[in-house]
Amino acid sequence: MVNFVDKADNYVPIRRVLISVSDKSGLEELIPGLLAINPQVHLYSTGGTYKRIAELLGPESAAEHLIPVAAYTGQPETQGGLVKSLDFKIYLGLLTETYNDAHQADLARTEAVPLDMVVVNLYPFAATVGQEGVTVEQARANIDIGGPCMLRAAAKNYLRVVPVVNPNDYGALLSALREGRGTLDMATRFTYARKAFAHTAAYDGAIAAYLQTQEPSHVPDAYTLV
Repeated sequence: MVNFVDKADNYVPIRRVLISVSDKSGLEELIPGLLAINPQVHLYSTGGTYKRIAELLGPESAAEHLIPVAAYTGQPETQGGLVKSLDFKIYLGLLTETYNDAHQADLARTEAVPLDMVVVNLYPFAATVGQEGVTVEQARANIDIGGPCMLRAAAKNYLRVVPVVNPNDYGALLSALREGRGTLDMATRFTYARKAFAHTAAYDGAIAAYLQTQEPSHVPDAYTLV
């Protein structure tokens, strides 16, 4: 059954932010900016992004504000970071609707929390396949799964969540948050949702275009088949 919503908040406070980025540029602006706007903000992160944020915050501030996704979900990352964020508690946090009693009961039942912002950019697929001599296996390994899923979930639920895909938007995002005293209105969230869907569409388009250039009968040559 499709869920239709007729009630939502215009202004949503940004209190919990999920951050997992391949391109870590701009974090030195974003992270201090978020804390300056809301000193109680909590940041959920994974892998190399978690380490970079911890460096930016320092030990004392990281202990207060930074939460490993694995600690939140109760599931350790799969080797190589293959599965980090594909977890029920993450998607409850992204997709639940504020005025849906059943959704709120799901949050309480699982001890999940609503996530207000997702900051994600994806594995560099286009850059990888643009290199000389790249193999189909190198291309396959650089197909991001969790990132597009999180972006799509956050963008679908612009009723409550804002997705951020481009480090070049961090400055404007922080300005909007300052103007909104730590909140973002629905028009702003919708604007970022449009960008997120355009980003994931272009990403999937690049993958599809590359795969179309590969002769299926040659793909096994990249592997030792058993």
